[in-house]
Amino acid sequence: MAISKKPFAALAVAALATTLVACGGSDGDNGGGSKSEGTAGGNAIFYNGVRNTEHWDPQRMYIGRDLNNSGRLFYRSLVAYPASNDPVKGTTPIPDLATDTGTSEEAGKVWKFTVRDDVKWEDGKAITCEDFAYGASRNFATDVIIGGPANYLFTYLDIPTGKDGLPEYKGPFKKTGQDLFDKAVSCDGNTITYKMKKPWPDFPQSIASLRYLDPYRADLDKGDASNFQIISNGPYKLDGKWTEGTGGKFVRNTNWDAKTDTIRKALPDTWQFKEGDTEETIYEQFLAKTGDANFGVTERRMPPTFYSRIAEAGKLYTKVESPFVDYVLPNFNSPVFKDIKCREALKFATDKTAWINAGGGERAFTPAYSAVNPSVPGYEKNAAFGDIPDNGDIEQAKAALAECSAPKPVKIKFTYSGGTPTSDKQASALKAAWDKAGFKTELDPLADTYYSVIQKPDADFDVTWGGWGADWPSIGTVIPPLFDSRINITPSSNGNDYGNYKGGPEVDAMIDAAYAETDLTKAASLWAGVDAKLGEDVAYIPLEITIFNFLHGSKITGYSNNVSTNGYADLATIGVTK
Repeated sequence: MAISKKPFAALAVAALATTLVACGGSDGDNGGGSKSEGTAGGNAIFYNGVRNTEHWDPQRMYIGRDLNNSGRLFYRSLVAYPASNDPVKGTTPIPDLATDTGTSEEAGKVWKFTVRDDVKWEDGKAITCEDFAYGASRNFATDVIIGGPANYLFTYLDIPTGKDGLPEYKGPFKKTGQDLFDKAVSCDGNTITYKMKKPWPDFPQSIASLRYLDPYRADLDKGDASNFQIISNGPYKLDGKWTEGTGGKFVRNTNWDAKTDTIRKALPDTWQFKEGDTEETIYEQFLAKTGDANFGVTERRMPPTFYSRIAEAGKLYTKVESPFVDYVLPNFNSPVFKDIKCREALKFATDKTAWINAGGGERAFTPAYSAVNPSVPGYEKNAAFGDIPDNGDIEQAKAALAECSAPKPVKIKFTYSGGTPTSDKQASALKAAWDKAGFKTELDPLADTYYSVIQKPDADFDVTWGGWGADWPSIGTVIPPLFDSRINITPSSNGNDYGNYKGGPEVDAMIDAAYAETDLTKAASLWAGVDAKLGEDVAYIPLEITIFNFLHGSKITGYSNNVSTNGYADLATIGVTK
């Protein structure tokens, strides 16, 4: 899942859970924050900061912050992760809208779930099996439902692939190939059946980790116009409309029945989501311990300028190792970076030490040598990056740039998730190193939105920033979602393949072989081989592994950075003191 850092994302993976820690005060362990139990009532605030929510449409969401928050407040699915920081319990799905965690047949090629008969939408209508089938179908409308993790269904669901490399079913709006979908996803009363092309043993994990298989109301679907429409089946519902750049208010959903929900405590009476505040403003308010911020939480990381005040924060401070890796991507549609020598020059010129220092140093990051987090089973350091000094190799960069076919000086535009002093400082650090090697870099910060811009295949940039964490503990939830062009690139979107990388028949065959391998150890080795090829092609350049430094309001209770929410604040347990 994409990172909201600048977007953060993804749900926690079991392998990472063993390394995820949270500290209070002056780095003293407090188990993840305030463990005091709250009581019902009061009003809580979530600060999105300057990184706006880009989608509330469940089939379009792929940002960890928004996946986590929506799944704790207003969206439910067949199964979900419990609110736990236990490495095993917190990453093991439990029933949510289903009666159990599903049954598999044919060695994992068929999965069945039974929908509870006592759960409702916010308007009182029953949640049906057909709502789940319709939600799944929306993923195939690739001209409308853009940006989500539909790639998993394209890969596994038993629907033929057309000449365009995409499924022959084109979604519920066009209805082309509807019979193909109806054979793959079907309802028998309250029981929904999913038929796969090949075994998918961790299918329940994909449901719990993402929102793409959430139910959706066909009678309320407005396509792209539904992007900020929230049809709740959880404990809260949107009061009025969501305003991009400002936020929205969530109030209690009277048609949610707590007896059907073992996960969400739903303690506050309301949740106010606020957009537009800088990280500096948010953290200054937390430290002041006065006003509305006392009742607030955020996923915006502490600015480095506040590190000297951590002792002042006391138990309001938590430090969490994250599952996310940041990287930059050459745009393969750029005239400059069609040339491998130009990409190699960028690789050698990239100074990850300067990037890390500009972002807060070792308290905020550790160097990365792959797009895969080391906590993911099968991780291997990518040889294409492992031998390059962390501060780059300017001489090798200059040598490669001399062979680059682009006119000199080589002008490039770096589009990144900006709008904060820290992100702009980090971008400037990369620019300084690139320019020293002979590039002439233009910085292009995007503040209000980011992914919706860079996901356009014709977007005007030469280099962009990305961040990712495994959707669950498999390299197969990192490499294909990011670099399999067959499931990403369409005329209207590049999906998560932000650099528009097309590996061609060789890489496609390597990916298919890794998917086909049922032995998990052997599969991990095959995925590492794909990653090595990506390194040879300079499909991406790794920067660092993110460390979270958070504060929260002094009136917040039940605060915990759970593995079940990827190290973010788990809104399922939070309350406020009145």
